[in-house]
Amino acid sequence: MDLKDKSPFHPKRLLSSFRFAGNGLKIAWREPNMRVHIAAGIFISAAGFVFKLSRMEWCVLLLTIAGVMSLEIVNTAIEKTVDLVTEEYKPLAKMAKDLAAGAVLLFTIAAIIIGCFLFIPKF
Repeated sequence: MDLKDKSPFHPKRLLSSFRFAGNGLKIAWREPNMRVHIAAGIFISAAGFVFKLSRMEWCVLLLTIAGVMSLEIVNTAIEKTVDLVTEEYKPLAKMAKDLAAGAVLLFTIAAIIIGCFLFIPKF
């Protein structure tokens, strides 16, 4: 690809973007917490089939699952970036990591509540 081609829609540039994103997903898969979220997502999706969720319920469920996983990826990116910047203990570095992990926890709690709204009425 020529450097003077600045179009973000150039096929080679788009292909590279997808390749980088796919690599990011492979990296995320190696993270233990991400595997927990994936396992939970698979389990909850199976429950969605068993309880015959409506289209709208599926939309809410899938957005919730994707939200938790996306936040976990962002959390991992923040942790890796902080680790790259400093190897020694720094209170601000700890704070950045804790805040990112807190965001995942907050959304996970919301996801559990959403799951309760979706599944408890089905019992």
